[in-house]
Amino acid sequence: MSKSIFYHAGCPVCVSAEQDIINLIGLDNVEIVNLGDTKNRIDEAEKAGLKSVPALLTPNGNVLHINFGASLEDVKGA
Repeated sequence: MSKSIFYHAGCPVCVSAEQDIINLIGLDNVEIVNLGDTKNRIDEAEKAGLKSVPALLTPNGNVLHINFGASLEDVKGA
């Protein structure tokens, strides 16, 4: 993986964090995944170690959970 992946669920907290991440590391360095819109990627996020969103998956596989917005279980049910 060469880019970070920022996973979120589309809530105001997540969208605000998305803008901060883009400003910090640049849009060219991050893939944005809205799990509220792309539920088919929830399994991928879980396998990577995400427990909640918003979260940033770094290129070396570390998961950085940012300001708890929603658990993945909540996103699955939404």
